[in-house]
Amino acid sequence: MSDPVVLTSLDMVTHEWLTGVLTKSGALSKGHVVGFEADSQTHNYSTGHRIRIAYSADAQGTRPTRLFLKLVNADMGDELFGSSEVDYYSRDYAGVTCAPIIPCYDAAYSEQFLRYHLLLDDLTEGHIEAKHRTPTLGYGFALAEGLACLHAHWWGAERIVESGDRIPSEDQIFRFVEVARPGADPIVRDFRGELQAHWPGAMDELFARHPQAMVDRTRNGNGFALIHGDVNRTNILVPRVADRPFYLIDRQPFDWSLVVWLGVYDLAYAMVLDWDVKLRRRLEMPVLRRYFDTLLERGIQGYSWEQLFDDYRLSAAMCVYVATEWCSGGINHEWKHIWWPKLLRSLTVCDELNCRELWT
Repeated sequence: MSDPVVLTSLDMVTHEWLTGVLTKSGALSKGHVVGFEADSQTHNYSTGHRIRIAYSADAQGTRPTRLFLKLVNADMGDELFGSSEVDYYSRDYAGVTCAPIIPCYDAAYSEQFLRYHLLLDDLTEGHIEAKHRTPTLGYGFALAEGLACLHAHWWGAERIVESGDRIPSEDQIFRFVEVARPGADPIVRDFRGELQAHWPGAMDELFARHPQAMVDRTRNGNGFALIHGDVNRTNILVPRVADRPFYLIDRQPFDWSLVVWLGVYDLAYAMVLDWDVKLRRRLEMPVLRRYFDTLLERGIQGYSWEQLFDDYRLSAAMCVYVATEWCSGGINHEWKHIWWPKLLRSLTVCDELNCRELWT
């Protein structure tokens, strides 16, 4: 099968192309696109174009008037994005009505050129990145329910195999950890005075013993799911004046990322890394309970609250890896305001929940 046509610039967008993809998606049942305007912005790994569309007078269908075209070069040199984001919108959750995913009208990935594009609803008018809002209990419940919806759809070892993936091997797990490991020693060396006295030793122990605890956990497939893997506050779009509906964007795992892992890792990632410690303490248990209850409502069986809480603790400790990876090439002074709070929050939760109990 030949590669699909992937857009690489806005110049490739025409009235005819827009009419074709909107018709194919069912958003345009009659008529055609007669004009469009676009505003463009370059991001870290992509170029985004916000497109405003005009239709012919006889046009029928939902006829979206504001779309977002994302163009991605998936070849990052030493690292690589695959087709994961295209699959996320076009395949993995097709027909899953509870999934917090933006409607997608066209998506294509080229294996030959390592590029892809997405054509999505533009939600700019009604939504903002979650970093601009302080989390509330209502938002936490929405997040828990949305993630439980995604995870329940691809839950357990047998179901994961049907997705074309599998629970990660020991080699995959150790590779994930090894990407972050080089950042630990420079952080301890340069910022020891800003860490609690026991944290350097705790970090050494975590890197030495926690990965094997991850490997041991894979012997039981219940609890594992296809995950997003990067549920940070810039990848969550929330309403400007409400908690729902929210949308989870940018599933762009690197080739070393874990695309299958404990489902609750996505929730730990969001709460541990980005929420203020006092806020996390107050909302953590109710949000976890809502996640657990939603899994039960969606038919997940044989997965106890006690197992979920241990999985949350194992996942919370992984957040230390996420923070230290920012310094894997040396101290990242430019972005210290991002990774340093994440590290402190991660080490704090390891203490509070006695996460080391899982590997000692």
